[in-house]
Amino acid sequence: MPAGPAPLCLRPRGVVRGAVLTLVFAGVLATGAATGALPRQDGAGREPRNGAVDRAVSDRAALHRAAAEAVADGKSGKQAAEEFVSRSGDRWGAVYDRREYAEFEQSLDGAYTGVGLSVTGASRGGVEVSRVRAGGPAERAGVRAGDRLLAVCGRPTEGRSVSEVVSLLRGDGVAGSTVALRVRRSGMTWTQTVRRERLATDPVTVSRPDERTVVIRIAAFTRGVGARVREAVRTAPAGAGVLLDLRGNSGGLVDEAASAASAFLDGGLVATYDVEGEQRALYAERGGDTGRPLVALIDAGTMSAAELLTGALQDRGRAVTVGAKTFGKGSVQMPSTLPDGSVAALTVGHYRTPAGHEVDGRGIAPDLPAAEGAEERARTVLSGLGGGS
Repeated sequence: MPAGPAPLCLRPRGVVRGAVLTLVFAGVLATGAATGALPRQDGAGREPRNGAVDRAVSDRAALHRAAAEAVADGKSGKQAAEEFVSRSGDRWGAVYDRREYAEFEQSLDGAYTGVGLSVTGASRGGVEVSRVRAGGPAERAGVRAGDRLLAVCGRPTEGRSVSEVVSLLRGDGVAGSTVALRVRRSGMTWTQTVRRERLATDPVTVSRPDERTVVIRIAAFTRGVGARVREAVRTAPAGAGVLLDLRGNSGGLVDEAASAASAFLDGGLVATYDVEGEQRALYAERGGDTGRPLVALIDAGTMSAAELLTGALQDRGRAVTVGAKTFGKGSVQMPSTLPDGSVAALTVGHYRTPAGHEVDGRGIAPDLPAAEGAEERARTVLSGLGGGS
């Protein structure tokens, strides 16, 4: 596979710029811009109350005024909102047009446009492919797990965060567009062009490597995930331990994460958060399996809603966490409709674990760090807890 000039990343003819979402579910890591977002509102919302949250809410009201003034002047409300968010310093703020937001909402049902691979930070620095979707565009192009990803569309991955690399992989989110991947494997380097496709995903996979181990992997918290996790635990063989794999989980719907927590907790607090100065809380349902051995696998791609689940299980002594420190995305976004129909989501609060630890910008450290061989170590820990082979 000889090295050659990197081809351009192209959209199919006749297709306008598509959804540039910063949130990707089930298959690729991402920044989770609207993960944990509250229901969309029309208008700027209520007046601020206090502190940093006040500033966020004030910004939200000012953003609506800026967009309305732009529309009144015959200009783009979305563009005015994007400029406002860019100046605001809101790390997770985002603006979507109607089509982009529709794409985002579809992703909550487990569908996305991409090449079908997951990436993670490599132990030697840079980025490598952690998983490849069976039958997806990347697999058909010959990309394998363990390949080092050197560049995307001619842009080096060195020095970029995993989320930035994912954003490059996503591109404009249009099925049929192409992405050039610069790959290294066993000393060989080449560039491979892959065409993005619309992919349906299964966010929950359950396997039983032996009679005393159930592995539940959650790729993202899309609709219905909580119920599926509870069912997997309910039907697990008596005495079997659970290895809960949250690595590369880009987050999703916070309610689904709380529902998944209900599989392992008998009610009680999952997380607290503030919105417009009001303190709120998420609780698990009663009746979960509190005795089954449980180990949670986490890494730098474990984000947002997945971090809330991790924090709840860790703080309440329900699981041993193994792996690497999580991403650190614990902010709350509130989407609201702008005058031109686009949708803006600004940060209005932050989540905290049951013990009161903030997640945003900090992440959650595992009980047992494991840079390499994390899954093997997790199995060993699970066996020591009375589950696993």
